[in-house]
Amino acid sequence: MHSEVSITSTPNTMHYQNAEDVLAEWISGICAGEIDNVARLYHEQAILIPTFSPHTVSTPQGIRHYFEQLATRDNLQARLYEKSLRKQCLGGTAWILSGTYAFEFEVDQLLLTFPSRFTFAVNLEHERPIVHHHSSQVPRNLS
Repeated sequence: MHSEVSITSTPNTMHYQNAEDVLAEWISGICAGEIDNVARLYHEQAILIPTFSPHTVSTPQGIRHYFEQLATRDNLQARLYEKSLRKQCLGGTAWILSGTYAFEFEVDQLLLTFPSRFTFAVNLEHERPIVHHHSSQVPRNLS
């Protein structure tokens, strides 16, 4: 994954050079508590199936509210497990990114880690490229 995000502002061109840049900006925004930057990545008609809520979110206001709530957690961090990242081109500028990341934050002054699976559907033609995001905690093994 790239540490720098490549964004262009020329009309009728891609705003991001690749889907990994979108993911890098998302993780950076979560870690920095930059809710505006995170919410701005989601398309106006995006669907979010969030990690820490049982409810699907389908409005820009709902997506923003979810991330505002998440950002209230002390020492919030998100860390991508780089080797887990899978990329699928759906054709043209549409991509699926999936893999595992971990959220970390304090609960009752104890730092907890929540390994989670994710899928992002991204269309690089859109200024707000995330069109679908599903994230869920990795279940504990029953055996």
